[in-house]
Amino acid sequence: MIINKLSLINFKNHSEQSFDFSPQINCFVGNNGVGKTNILDALHYLSVGKSFLGNSDLNNIKSDEDFFVIESEIQNEEKEDIIKILQSKESKKVIKKNDKSYDRLADHIGYLPSVMISPYDSNLISDSGESRRKFLDAMISQTDSSYLFDLIQYQKTIQQRNALLKYFAKNRTFDKDSLEIYDDPISNFGTRIFEKRKEFVEKLNPIVQHFYEIISGGKEIVNVIYESHLFDNNFKELLSNSIDKDRALTYTSKGTHKDDLLFEMNGNSIKKIGSQGQQKSFLISLKLAQINRIKELTGKSPILLLDDIFDKLDDTRVSQLIELVNKQSFGQIFITDTHKERTENVVRRINEESRIFEIS
Repeated sequence: MIINKLSLINFKNHSEQSFDFSPQINCFVGNNGVGKTNILDALHYLSVGKSFLGNSDLNNIKSDEDFFVIESEIQNEEKEDIIKILQSKESKKVIKKNDKSYDRLADHIGYLPSVMISPYDSNLISDSGESRRKFLDAMISQTDSSYLFDLIQYQKTIQQRNALLKYFAKNRTFDKDSLEIYDDPISNFGTRIFEKRKEFVEKLNPIVQHFYEIISGGKEIVNVIYESHLFDNNFKELLSNSIDKDRALTYTSKGTHKDDLLFEMNGNSIKKIGSQGQQKSFLISLKLAQINRIKELTGKSPILLLDDIFDKLDDTRVSQLIELVNKQSFGQIFITDTHKERTENVVRRINEESRIFEIS
């Protein structure tokens, strides 16, 4: 999958921009605040239909404008597809492929897989389990549409069960039979989610270790450990045993929506013992492993979005990283940086096909 062209209208700070891309390496250079990351975010929109920064769609419309448009030409094997995303202040977001609107965003997920490496990745280590669950779900959803369906249905059912628990608390009543109506769907969807998460993480681990050794040159053993209530419990028993606690809390306290990923180095939490450099190397290894798994499972090479990568690693490590992904044919690469000469020195040496766009 290659993005040949991209055009933006009223997207964030860009009134109108258009690009013709190299099939290999593309760099956006310019001072801080000119909108380099916003271009990567537009590419992320093309992949998963939303901002990687977590902004609402309406907040991505340029100030004093009524809509934004992201449009691209994407080379898909022997043919070229036109992907268009339209968001107006007056109506819901529309994603079109060759002028035909998708009925659901979920139908588009996986068409153009992507992986983002950005300064915000450090949140995966420092934040709560929710950010790591979202990361895991995003990885698997790009490779498995049935997983995404199960995830959406599971979340809807949990919301319904939670709403009933809140209703009981508010009205000082309780009906166990009504609550147990949700046990079967939650158990069925949740168990399938658990099994796929477990398998995905098991196969991800050795790839993370492989890339960590290449990037860091270190001898540390790194691990991604999947943590779930379901390793020790049947889902229906889990729900049944936690009814009293759920009534008190007014939400469902156990299940796959409480899963987490633990990141370890030599058997200890990388958050506690890993240096800043080791943590950065681990996170990049994790993302490269994600690319590897997506390519293995879908046959598609994800686009790689490297935001402010020189802030994460020194010039030599950046050069090693770009050379690595270029050699492994990971797919099209997009990079942001504040220093044009530095970027040129790194990417021109690796690939003469690279293109550099000055953003002002």
